[in-house]
Amino acid sequence: MLTLVRNMNCSIAKENIHSLLSYEEIIRIINTLQTGLISKNTTINSQNASGLHNMEKYLVRSGMSLQQLDTLSVIHVTGTKGKGSTCAFVEAILRNHGFRTGFYSSPHLVAVRERFRINAKPISEMKFINYFWPVYNMLNQLKDNPNDMPPYFKFLTILMFHIFIKENVDVAIIEVGIGGELDCTNIVRNSVCTGIARLGLDHTSVLGNTLESIAFQKSGIFKPGAPAFTIPQPRNAMSVLHNRAVEKGCSLSIVPNLQSYPWKKSQPVLGIPCKVQNHNASLAIQLASSWMMRHKRRGNNCSNTSKCMTNDNDADVFNATNNNNYYVLANNNNNSPNTSLCFAKVATALETCKWPGRTQFLPRETMDFYIDGAHTIESIETCVSWFRDVTVKTGEKRRKYLIFNITGARDSASLLNPLKQLGFSKVFFVPNVTGLTTIADHINANINSNKEIERCQLHVQIWGENSVTANSVYDALKMIDGQVNSMSDGYCKPQVLVTGSLHLVGALLSIIDPNLSLSTKC
Repeated sequence: MLTLVRNMNCSIAKENIHSLLSYEEIIRIINTLQTGLISKNTTINSQNASGLHNMEKYLVRSGMSLQQLDTLSVIHVTGTKGKGSTCAFVEAILRNHGFRTGFYSSPHLVAVRERFRINAKPISEMKFINYFWPVYNMLNQLKDNPNDMPPYFKFLTILMFHIFIKENVDVAIIEVGIGGELDCTNIVRNSVCTGIARLGLDHTSVLGNTLESIAFQKSGIFKPGAPAFTIPQPRNAMSVLHNRAVEKGCSLSIVPNLQSYPWKKSQPVLGIPCKVQNHNASLAIQLASSWMMRHKRRGNNCSNTSKCMTNDNDADVFNATNNNNYYVLANNNNNSPNTSLCFAKVATALETCKWPGRTQFLPRETMDFYIDGAHTIESIETCVSWFRDVTVKTGEKRRKYLIFNITGARDSASLLNPLKQLGFSKVFFVPNVTGLTTIADHINANINSNKEIERCQLHVQIWGENSVTANSVYDALKMIDGQVNSMSDGYCKPQVLVTGSLHLVGALLSIIDPNLSLSTKC
């Protein structure tokens, strides 16, 4: 473990010292924009309905008009779970077809530069520095009062628009932050197409505590004439999406099963493992196909009525068969006449797609890591199933450890209960901090360290036997390492599951894979 840390420090030391200092200064400035606004809200209305108006004010103040923003060719994606993975698949598909891609995501895991990807790669520190100062200086010089600066996520979104336009991307793939209707990314006025990944109960204090209210907020990204796509959703949520599509004047399609496409041999093995990713991959295919057709001025025949692709005959899924409007992308040819996609390239894209921190297996010298940023009940259950499936393949007698934390006002007991069936030798509850002295990307001004420790202690009470708190992820790893080294019972290297928060996952990756260069192993 200490070797990993030394390697990380050496890689940092190789960077240009002056640019590193400038980058660190910028990160500290950006972190001062953190406000903790969401945690203080109780309803979507209190999120401030004038938020998009303020976003427009800041955008113009930064030197960009809405007309300039309209020049971006945008694919806009929301959902409770899977929106980032869907965007990653879309990016890979379009990049493999030769387009220059911009991909905006959140949160970052190790470095804030990850949020701004050009052709799948985070922008460099030097580019980040060069793009940051003009935008920040304009906003800072034109503010009406000392506090009149866009908060953290709004600022990064404005910066993203500047970066993608100046980088001359063919397509901007934009992941919604929270919700959709009032999310600051929804300042985009003319998305080419929109997508909704899996819906569930999360951020309920902001979006509402029913699936219908969450579906309403998420579908706020629908735009007139821009085709909308969704994975199969529960009936009550799907009904809301259907009504919103009619209201917004766009078509709505439910994506087909992944196996229904014209694969040359067999369905590709996804680079982001886990069965739930099949729906996200299908959603990505439809979004990429729609964008390419409209990009080439083909098939731009949107109507105000919802249409549904073929989907599972599931009683819990809305099925609009009475519309008699079906759209099936797949046919028997490698290049379908209904799309510009080459499915050989699609298969390559799906197989090689990387999205760190999501159902990721990273074997290391002293322990094997199983990493997933699951933070809802549904995603934790999926994580449990994935972890069980991948660990049973080893067929060895292995000790299992859990490192866990959550953020926000989530139900700790509900999230922890599914994990109890996995038979962990020890469970470590830790704050989302590395425990190392590194550059400041991970500093969160809204975190109260005392409250974080109190939450960890609450988790110990909920879990019970064989659970402890640790002050940081690094401390937990040292404790696991020490426990394993003190045993002589023939166990192989331990299997460590890290889940509950993408911020926790980011803290771990800052230690074991700071450059996010390791590939997921199957």
